[in-house]
Amino acid sequence: MIAEPNIELAVEDLCVRAGDVLLVDRASLRLRSGELAVMLGPNGAGKTSLLRAALGLMAPASGTVRLQGGLLSSLTPTERARQISYLPQQRPLVWPSPVRDIVSLGRFAWGCAPGRLAEEDRRAVEGALAACDLLDLADRAADTLSGGELARVHCARAFATGAQLLLVDEPVTSLDPRRRFQIMELIRSQVRAGVGAFVVLHDVALAARFADRLIWMKNGRIVADGPPSATLSEERLADVYGMRCRIEGVRVEMVAPL
Repeated sequence: MIAEPNIELAVEDLCVRAGDVLLVDRASLRLRSGELAVMLGPNGAGKTSLLRAALGLMAPASGTVRLQGGLLSSLTPTERARQISYLPQQRPLVWPSPVRDIVSLGRFAWGCAPGRLAEEDRRAVEGALAACDLLDLADRAADTLSGGELARVHCARAFATGAQLLLVDEPVTSLDPRRRFQIMELIRSQVRAGVGAFVVLHDVALAARFADRLIWMKNGRIVADGPPSATLSEERLADVYGMRCRIEGVRVEMVAPL
C-alpha cells in the first residue's frame, strides 16, 4: 500500500468539552504522510478525546480539523473512512468470525462486504494479511487466537482500508514486550510505504524507539511536539508524568514518583 504524497491532517486550536469539563484545550498539530507521530501523556490528559475529535467522531467546542486544506466536517463518513483509517482503543468482536472476514471489514468504506470482494478489495485484504503475517491464520475463528495474534488481525483490518492516514489508540495494551515491538514494527512498515501514522501510547521507551515525533499532552494541552532527541528528557517526564526517571539513549527507566 503506497499513500499519495504530501497528505496532511491539520488540527488547529481544537477545544473539546464534556459538559463543563474542558477535555482538550486549544490543541494544534499536523500529521503528514510518511511520518510516525506518537502521543504521550498520563491517563486523563485528553489524548483519546483529541484523537476522536481529529477523526470527526467528537464534535469540538471550537477549532478546526482540515484534511488537505478542506474542512474534515465537509466530508461524508464514507469519504472520511477512505482517507483515514482508525483503530480504536476498544476493539470488541461480537462473532467468532474467520480472520479473513474481519480483515475484509477494512474494505467496508469501499462498498464491499465479507464474502463479496471485488478484485481490488481481495488484493487489499490479502496484502494486509501478508503484511501482518496472518495468511496461515486467515481461516481461523477469531475467538481461537492469542492476544498477540488478535492485535495483528486488528492492524490488518486497518491496513486493508488503504487509507493514507492511520490513527491508532493504544494498540499494544495488554501485550507482552515482544508483541508490543511487533505491532509497532507493523505500523512502522506502513509509514515506510508512505502512510502517516498517529499513535497513542503509554510505553515511553517504545515511543522513543519508533516515533519520528513525540507529542506530549498534560491536562488537556499539548506541551511539546518534536523529535525524541528534542522532547524526551528526564525533566519532561517529571513534568508530564510526575515521575523521577533515568534516560540512556532510547532506554527509559521510571524510578519513582516525585
